[in-house]
Amino acid sequence: MLVNNVGIFEPKPFDEISDSDWYRFFEINVMSGVRLSRHYLPGMLKQNWGRIIFISSESAVQIPAEMIHYGMTKTAQVAIARGIAETAAGSGVTANSILAGPTESEGVGGFVEAMAKQQNKSKVEVEKEFFATARPSSLLKRFATVDEVAALVTYVAGGLSSATSGAALRVDGGVVRAIL
Repeated sequence: MLVNNVGIFEPKPFDEISDSDWYRFFEINVMSGVRLSRHYLPGMLKQNWGRIIFISSESAVQIPAEMIHYGMTKTAQVAIARGIAETAAGSGVTANSILAGPTESEGVGGFVEAMAKQQNKSKVEVEKEFFATARPSSLLKRFATVDEVAALVTYVAGGLSSATSGAALRVDGGVVRAIL
Protein backbone atom coordinates (compact mmCIF):
# COMPACT_ATOMS: atom_id res chain seq x y z
CA MET A 1 0.00 0.00 0.00
CA LEU A 2 1.16 3.50 -0.86
CA VAL A 3 -0.40 6.68 0.53
CA ASN A 4 0.88 9.77 -1.28
CA ASN A 5 0.34 12.43 1.35
CA VAL A 6 3.17 14.92 0.99
CA GLY A 7 2.04 18.38 0.07
CA ILE A 8 2.56 22.08 0.50
CA PHE A 9 0.14 25.00 0.30
CA GLU A 10 0.45 28.75 0.34
CA PRO A 11 -2.20 31.40 -0.18
CA LYS A 12 -0.91 33.84 -2.79
CA PRO A 13 -2.55 36.08 -5.41
CA PHE A 14 -2.30 34.60 -8.92
CA ASP A 15 -0.23 37.45 -10.30
CA GLU A 16 2.34 36.93 -7.54
CA ILE A 17 2.87 33.20 -8.19
CA SER A 18 6.27 32.99 -9.85
CA ASP A 19 7.37 30.30 -12.28
CA SER A 20 9.57 28.86 -9.55
CA ASP A 21 6.52 28.64 -7.25
CA TRP A 22 4.58 26.75 -9.94
CA TYR A 23 7.45 24.32 -10.45
CA ARG A 24 8.02 23.86 -6.71
CA PHE A 25 4.35 23.05 -6.08
CA PHE A 26 4.24 20.63 -9.02
CA GLU A 27 7.49 18.94 -7.99
CA ILE A 28 6.45 18.42 -4.38
CA ASN A 29 2.70 17.83 -4.63
CA VAL A 30 2.60 15.89 -7.91
CA MET A 31 5.93 14.40 -8.86
CA SER A 32 6.61 12.92 -5.42
CA GLY A 33 3.51 10.75 -5.84
CA VAL A 34 4.29 9.98 -9.48
CA ARG A 35 7.77 8.74 -8.58
CA LEU A 36 6.64 6.62 -5.64
CA SER A 37 3.71 5.14 -7.58
CA ARG A 38 5.96 4.33 -10.54
CA HIS A 39 8.35 2.58 -8.14
CA TYR A 40 5.76 0.48 -6.26
CA LEU A 41 3.17 -0.28 -8.97
CA PRO A 42 5.14 -3.07 -10.72
CA GLY A 43 5.52 -5.02 -7.47
CA MET A 44 1.84 -4.56 -6.65
CA LEU A 45 0.85 -5.82 -10.10
CA LYS A 46 3.17 -8.82 -9.72
CA GLN A 47 1.48 -9.67 -6.38
CA ASN A 48 -1.94 -8.89 -7.90
CA TRP A 49 -2.75 -6.74 -4.88
CA GLY A 50 -2.05 -3.21 -3.85
CA ARG A 51 -3.48 0.16 -3.00
CA ILE A 52 -2.27 3.52 -4.28
CA ILE A 53 -3.94 6.48 -2.63
CA PHE A 54 -3.38 10.15 -3.35
CA ILE A 55 -4.42 12.56 -0.61
CA SER A 56 -5.81 15.30 -2.79
CA SER A 57 -8.23 18.04 -1.84
CA GLU A 58 -11.59 19.57 -2.56
CA SER A 59 -9.41 22.25 -4.14
CA ALA A 60 -8.98 19.85 -7.08
CA VAL A 61 -12.63 20.45 -7.95
CA GLN A 62 -13.14 24.00 -6.68
CA ILE A 63 -9.88 25.77 -7.40
CA PRO A 64 -9.39 28.40 -4.67
CA ALA A 65 -8.70 31.85 -6.08
CA GLU A 66 -6.13 32.38 -3.34
CA MET A 67 -4.24 29.15 -4.15
CA ILE A 68 -4.52 28.41 -7.87
CA HIS A 69 -1.10 26.77 -7.94
CA TYR A 70 -2.13 24.42 -5.13
CA GLY A 71 -5.47 23.58 -6.76
CA MET A 72 -3.74 22.73 -10.03
CA THR A 73 -1.57 20.15 -8.28
CA LYS A 74 -4.57 18.58 -6.56
CA THR A 75 -6.41 18.26 -9.89
CA ALA A 76 -3.31 16.59 -11.33
CA GLN A 77 -3.31 14.04 -8.49
CA VAL A 78 -6.90 13.05 -9.28
CA ALA A 79 -5.99 12.54 -12.95
CA ILE A 80 -2.90 10.51 -12.08
CA ALA A 81 -4.81 8.23 -9.69
CA ARG A 82 -7.42 7.59 -12.37
CA GLY A 83 -4.74 6.87 -14.95
CA ILE A 84 -2.97 4.42 -12.64
CA ALA A 85 -6.31 2.70 -11.97
CA GLU A 86 -6.78 2.33 -15.75
CA THR A 87 -3.26 0.91 -16.01
CA ALA A 88 -4.04 -1.65 -13.29
CA ALA A 89 -7.48 -2.60 -14.68
CA GLY A 90 -8.37 -6.23 -14.12
CA SER A 91 -5.85 -6.70 -11.33
CA GLY A 92 -6.17 -6.59 -7.56
CA VAL A 93 -4.50 -3.19 -7.53
CA THR A 94 -6.60 -0.09 -6.98
CA ALA A 95 -5.73 3.59 -7.23
CA ASN A 96 -7.90 6.34 -5.80
CA SER A 97 -7.72 9.90 -4.61
CA ILE A 98 -9.18 11.35 -1.44
CA LEU A 99 -10.66 14.83 -1.73
CA ALA A 100 -10.13 16.12 1.76
CA GLY A 101 -11.83 19.34 2.70
CA PRO A 102 -10.39 21.94 5.02
CA THR A 103 -8.60 19.81 7.61
CA GLU A 104 -6.90 20.86 10.82
CA SER A 105 -3.59 19.32 9.89
CA GLU A 106 -0.38 20.45 11.53
CA GLY A 107 0.25 22.94 8.72
CA VAL A 108 -3.27 24.37 8.72
CA GLY A 109 -3.33 24.57 12.51
CA GLY A 110 -0.13 26.61 12.49
CA PHE A 111 -1.43 28.83 9.69
CA VAL A 112 -4.68 29.55 11.57
CA GLU A 113 -2.78 30.27 14.79
CA ALA A 114 -0.50 32.70 12.97
CA MET A 115 -3.49 34.45 11.39
CA ALA A 116 -5.21 34.70 14.78
CA LYS A 117 -2.12 36.24 16.34
CA GLN A 118 -1.63 38.63 13.41
CA GLN A 119 -5.28 39.75 13.55
CA ASN A 120 -5.40 39.77 17.37
CA LYS A 121 -8.30 37.29 17.32
CA SER A 122 -8.91 33.88 18.80
CA LYS A 123 -8.35 30.75 16.76
CA VAL A 124 -12.10 30.08 17.01
CA GLU A 125 -12.89 33.51 15.54
CA VAL A 126 -10.49 32.99 12.63
CA GLU A 127 -11.94 29.54 11.90
CA LYS A 128 -15.49 30.93 11.95
CA GLU A 129 -14.49 33.75 9.58
CA PHE A 130 -12.74 31.28 7.26
CA PHE A 131 -15.90 29.23 6.84
CA ALA A 132 -18.09 32.33 6.49
CA THR A 133 -15.94 33.91 3.78
CA ALA A 134 -13.43 31.51 2.17
CA ARG A 135 -15.45 28.25 2.33
CA PRO A 136 -19.08 29.29 2.85
CA SER A 137 -20.38 26.13 1.13
CA SER A 138 -19.08 23.97 3.99
CA LEU A 139 -21.83 21.97 5.64
CA LEU A 140 -19.54 21.01 8.52
CA LYS A 141 -18.66 24.66 9.32
CA ARG A 142 -15.42 23.58 10.96
CA PHE A 143 -12.15 21.99 10.03
CA ALA A 144 -12.26 18.21 9.72
CA THR A 145 -9.92 16.33 12.01
CA VAL A 146 -7.09 14.28 10.61
CA ASP A 147 -8.78 11.23 12.13
CA GLU A 148 -11.95 11.91 10.14
CA VAL A 149 -9.93 11.98 6.92
CA ALA A 150 -7.93 8.93 8.01
CA ALA A 151 -11.16 6.94 8.46
CA LEU A 152 -11.83 7.15 4.71
CA VAL A 153 -8.21 6.38 3.91
CA THR A 154 -8.43 3.29 6.14
CA TYR A 155 -11.40 2.01 4.15
CA VAL A 156 -9.76 2.67 0.77
CA ALA A 157 -6.55 0.98 1.94
CA GLY A 158 -8.29 -2.23 2.99
CA GLY A 159 -9.63 -5.32 1.35
CA LEU A 160 -13.26 -4.23 1.55
CA SER A 161 -12.56 -1.48 -0.99
CA SER A 162 -11.60 -3.86 -3.81
CA ALA A 163 -14.43 -2.55 -6.04
CA THR A 164 -13.39 1.08 -5.51
CA SER A 165 -10.79 2.10 -8.07
CA GLY A 166 -10.21 5.20 -10.14
CA ALA A 167 -12.45 7.18 -7.81
CA ALA A 168 -12.12 10.61 -6.27
CA LEU A 169 -13.70 10.12 -2.85
CA ARG A 170 -14.81 13.12 -0.85
CA VAL A 171 -14.32 13.72 2.85
CA ASP A 172 -14.76 17.45 2.39
CA GLY A 173 -17.35 18.43 4.96
CA GLY A 174 -19.75 19.25 2.14
CA VAL A 175 -17.59 22.07 0.75
CA VAL A 176 -18.03 20.83 -2.82
CA ARG A 177 -21.54 21.83 -3.85
CA ALA A 178 -22.39 18.67 -5.75
CA ILE A 179 -24.36 15.51 -5.14
CA LEU A 180 -21.88 13.31 -7.05
